[in-house]
Amino acid sequence: MEFKVSREFIHQLEDLINKKNDNELEVLLNDMHHADIAEILDELDFDEATYIFKVLDSDKTAEILLELEEDLRENILSRLSPKEIAEELDELETNDAADIIAELSQEIKAEVISELNDVEHAKDIVDLLRYDENTAGGLMGKELVKVNENWNVLTCVKEMRIQAENVSRVHSIYVVDDENRLKGRLSLKDLLTSSTKTQIGEVYIRKLNFVNVDTEDVEVARIMQKYDLEAIPVVDELGRLVGRITIDDIVDVIKEEADKDYQLAAGITQDVESNDSVYELTKARLPWLLIGMVIEIVASFVLKGNEATFQKYSTLIIFVPLLSATAGNIGVQASAIVVQGLANGTLKDFSRAYFTKEITVSMISGSIISLLLLGYHSVMYQQYLVGFAISISMIVVILFAATLGTLVPLFLNKNKIDPAIATGPFITTTNDVFGIMLYFGVANLILGF
Repeated sequence: MEFKVSREFIHQLEDLINKKNDNELEVLLNDMHHADIAEILDELDFDEATYIFKVLDSDKTAEILLELEEDLRENILSRLSPKEIAEELDELETNDAADIIAELSQEIKAEVISELNDVEHAKDIVDLLRYDENTAGGLMGKELVKVNENWNVLTCVKEMRIQAENVSRVHSIYVVDDENRLKGRLSLKDLLTSSTKTQIGEVYIRKLNFVNVDTEDVEVARIMQKYDLEAIPVVDELGRLVGRITIDDIVDVIKEEADKDYQLAAGITQDVESNDSVYELTKARLPWLLIGMVIEIVASFVLKGNEATFQKYSTLIIFVPLLSATAGNIGVQASAIVVQGLANGTLKDFSRAYFTKEITVSMISGSIISLLLLGYHSVMYQQYLVGFAISISMIVVILFAATLGTLVPLFLNKNKIDPAIATGPFITTTNDVFGIMLYFGVANLILGF
């Protein structure tokens, strides 16, 4: 059952902290999941959170560190000595420990590494710090179980028992050669049903998905989603097995990518959180607002250039907001579907069949909207030619918006720019300018003005 933080529970904790009743605090929190404790610490002030952190055992607090909000984790780490931080990292897997060390200053980083008890653990962490955090090398952990293709089953089982002591969960058994080059994987069923004298080279599975240390994290996520993998091995340039990535690491990548795309679609240029400073939030939001302002100023000049038209046919100006809103919605819908297709791999590049489908959908939608608009205008204003002009203009603008919404994300993706940019203010504001130009252009043509 999921734990919910209540105000009464927080008050109880604060009371125990004030009384410095460490024993009761331990009893209260030790049986709780680390994710729940992290949620509790986020509700407390920095001093109270640090106090509880120091009361609990390092095997518990190490996992809590990973779940904390970044600013709270940074604050707690700043109040710990290098030795205390090292004690926490000794309890973590190499990739998690490397992520935390990467957040420290260079000076503290070196001190913490020197305080780590396990020399092999320290070497693995240092090795991981060499890789970019947005690559497979930056995601992978060193904890895995591997066997040599030249071993027999009996030797294999003995070695696996030794290796498994340092692995929290065994997802796969990887097979390597004498040069540590990845050859395949070993099925647990084949291992259990084979004779103890059987060579591993005779029973292992050669077909295996793997990624290179330089593979981008989003590509790793795509591969693991496509093949429904719980873990994937990572190799270096020589094909040597250097680590593995598990599904829990990829879930974080998928969430971060979704958050980034959502913010880009909303016109937020940087990765920000609700608890960031006013300055950071303003800096992230303002660029697209200013760009939008400039584009809308251009739209106002287009309106002014057609002043004579809507002075003679006043109902034309009445439907400009409807035109802008409809074109914006059509453009955003079209771009959202394209971005989704690019993200999940169902759409890789320009497809004539898909483009035709999108234009057909937009044509049908535009025709229905235009017919309703024509009927409404005819009943309300009895200006049939003007109503016809507005309706035809609406279809033209909708088709343009759908074309723009489909092609722009594909163009951005081809040029290695995140296509999610095209699902927000860019599409809506661009449609405003060109939509109004087309609207009055078609209307003037039909009305002969």
